[in-house]
Amino acid sequence: VVFASLSAGLGELSFLALTVFFNRNVLQGWGSGTGAAGLVGALFYSGLIQVGLSPQVTLLIMLVFPVSMLLSYFLLLVHPPSFPQWRQVETEYAAVDSEDRQRLMDESEDEQEVSTPEQRTIGPLTWKEKCYVIKGLWKFVVPLGIVYFAEYFINQGLMELLFFHNTVLSHADQYRWYQTLYQFGVLVSRSSLCCFQIRRLWGFPLLQGVNALFLLLAVRFQFLPSVWLVFCIIFFEGLLGGAAYVNTFHFISKENEDRYREFAMATASVGDSLGIALAGIVAFPVHKYFCSL
Repeated sequence: VVFASLSAGLGELSFLALTVFFNRNVLQGWGSGTGAAGLVGALFYSGLIQVGLSPQVTLLIMLVFPVSMLLSYFLLLVHPPSFPQWRQVETEYAAVDSEDRQRLMDESEDEQEVSTPEQRTIGPLTWKEKCYVIKGLWKFVVPLGIVYFAEYFINQGLMELLFFHNTVLSHADQYRWYQTLYQFGVLVSRSSLCCFQIRRLWGFPLLQGVNALFLLLAVRFQFLPSVWLVFCIIFFEGLLGGAAYVNTFHFISKENEDRYREFAMATASVGDSLGIALAGIVAFPVHKYFCSL
C-alpha cells in the first residue's frame, strides 16, 4: 500500500508537470483518463470478486495495468521538443570598430545590472520566482486541499459505516458499490472540462464539507432510510471531487506564464495529497469512536 501510494503521488506530480509540454487540451485527456482509471479499477475489482476470485488473486491480475502504463509511456508516447525555458542562449557576436567597442565598454556596468527580456525567460527558476509562483497558488491549493480532505474523510472514515440491512446487498457489496459510484462521479466531472469550466473554486469545498458533515451525522444518528440515498450522495461526492480537481489544474495552467507552468502544476498537486493525508489521520480516531459505540 505504501509503495502504491508513493507511486501514485510521484506519478501525478510528474505527469501534471509534463502536460505543459503538450497542447493545453491534453489536460482534458488527463482528467478523463484518471477518472476512467478509478472507475475501471473499481468495476474490474468488483467484477472479479463477484465471480468468486479472492482479493489476493484479483490484485495479482490487476498488476497488468501498471506494466501496460510503463510500456505505453516508453513505446507509445510521442515526446515533444524541449520546453523553451531550457534552451540555452545563443549569443551572436559581430565585429565592431574601436568607437563602438569603447561605447560598449563604457556601458558595461549598466548592462550587467539590467537583464534582458530573453534572459528572464530562460533557465531554471530562481528561488524568488518559485516563491512568487507559490504565493499565487494558494487560491487554488487551499480549496482543492479542503475538497480532498472532506472527500477522503468520507471515504476512509465514514463510508464503511454506512451499512443497511433492508437490502439484498451485503456489507461488502454495499461498500464496493459506494466506491464504484464514487469513481463514476469522478469520471463524469473530470470529463466535463471540454463542455464547461467552473472558475468559482470555493464552491467545491463548501459543498463537499456539507457532504462530509451530513454523512457524519448520518453515521452517528442512523437516520437515513435507504442505501439508495447514500448511493446518490456518494455519486455527488465524486462529482464534486472530480470537478474541483480538473478545474483547479485547468486554471492553474491557464493563468500561469509558460515559464512558470511546469513548476506550478507540480507544486499544486501537493494540495490534494496533503488533504488526503490529513483526512486519513482524522479518520482513524473517528472510525474507532463510532465502532466503539
